[in-house]
Amino acid sequence: MPNSVLIIDDEEPIAWALRRAFEREKCRVDVSATAEDGLVKARRSPPDVVFLDVRLPGMDGLTALGELKKTAPGAAVVVITAHGNLNTAVKAVEGGAFDYLAKPFELGQALDAAKRALNNRADDSAVRPALGDVDNAPDAIIGRSPAMQTVFKRIAKVAPSNACVLITGESGTGKELVARAVHANSPRRDKPLIAAHVAAFNPNLVESELFGHIRGAFTGADRARDGLLKLADGGTVFLDELADIPLPVQAKLLRVLERQEVQPVGASESQTVDVRIVSATHADLSAAVREGKFRHDLFFRLNVYPIHLPPLRDRVDDIPLLAEHFLRKFGVPNPSVALPAETLNFLKARPWPGNVRELRNAMEHAAIEARGGPLRSEHFPEPSTATGPTSLAERLRSLVTEWVRERVLAFDGAEPADLHQKLIEEVEPAVVDEVLRQVDGNRLVAARWLGLARATVRKLIRKYHPESAEPDGED
Repeated sequence: MPNSVLIIDDEEPIAWALRRAFEREKCRVDVSATAEDGLVKARRSPPDVVFLDVRLPGMDGLTALGELKKTAPGAAVVVITAHGNLNTAVKAVEGGAFDYLAKPFELGQALDAAKRALNNRADDSAVRPALGDVDNAPDAIIGRSPAMQTVFKRIAKVAPSNACVLITGESGTGKELVARAVHANSPRRDKPLIAAHVAAFNPNLVESELFGHIRGAFTGADRARDGLLKLADGGTVFLDELADIPLPVQAKLLRVLERQEVQPVGASESQTVDVRIVSATHADLSAAVREGKFRHDLFFRLNVYPIHLPPLRDRVDDIPLLAEHFLRKFGVPNPSVALPAETLNFLKARPWPGNVRELRNAMEHAAIEARGGPLRSEHFPEPSTATGPTSLAERLRSLVTEWVRERVLAFDGAEPADLHQKLIEEVEPAVVDEVLRQVDGNRLVAARWLGLARATVRKLIRKYHPESAEPDGED
């Protein structure tokens, strides 16, 4: 744990909570509400660790970050923000921040960041390559939710390296956007980024597409052709739908990672390449490895730094931002005016099994239907049923998520209700009834399945079916 900590944050509750947490760890703690005052304190007594908010009165945190690195070069800086985006995370890493925490965060995360900062102080002073302003890209990744803050931080951390990145997430969550952001903020950004959508390849030609072929290698190969890996030399290859790569091709791909060389189909000699592999999948690769459908050694080589993209149902608060972003792309003037509160509530309540891709298509459909006026619920297409959670557990979670949203929106600013108890009252009768049905009404066996006392099962039957409950006695 550090000996001294400087907290620069104008939100008194957060500064107070951090101060108490580090004082309990016997640290000397200073607190400043402005960057200017924090720089004075850092100059007077250089701290071991600085917690620096981005939005501050006067000098902003990202500007102060550069000054802090000059004033107290030995201090590890942890940037904290409630309003961050990918650009904020990238600039924090570019400026030399050790870590990036999105509000609200647990105090344990702050304590852990401070400990790791001391263990990695030498790495924190390493020179980092300049990173681009990704928010100005045409396909910026939109989101302010805690889940997306984690994604932004991981992109910013891994982009300057050459490490392989494995992006996971459901279809439609934006995995290719993340791959492009990793490339755009890497030292390879001036070299090619080539996307290889494996599922779209002819299964018999996947090897040729990736590694190339020589003339006469197979029927129809009337001339030599470089593969995508060679065409991306010096840059990045994005392998989408990784699980669809055939096992024989997986072995050759492993060789690329281990030796940085490719061997075209039909060739006897290999060619040297310098490529970074960023891959993506919506499949469970761990299960594929267990089933022998994907090489475990290749999985570990590609999964050096995983980034998981959350489904849209887990980042509902980002829906208004995404909706306005899409309307701007479609040329709708004043997107915020085109989205009244009731429409935003409608959008938040929908399950969106197709994730951000489905939301984008629905927004375009609604914008056409609205003909320049405000978007209403009737302007949107019917909810998609083609994709979405497939397992019973996933479907149950999706239904519970939708149930909670409907209840929260129904209260519309009123005092919060006891949602946990209400959910229990909704599902408990179905669970008890179905278990009893499956065990032919034997309450002793039902109690074992439910993990409840037999007397509790009798009480539940009397509670939900008083007309049919039997008197207490033996089953």
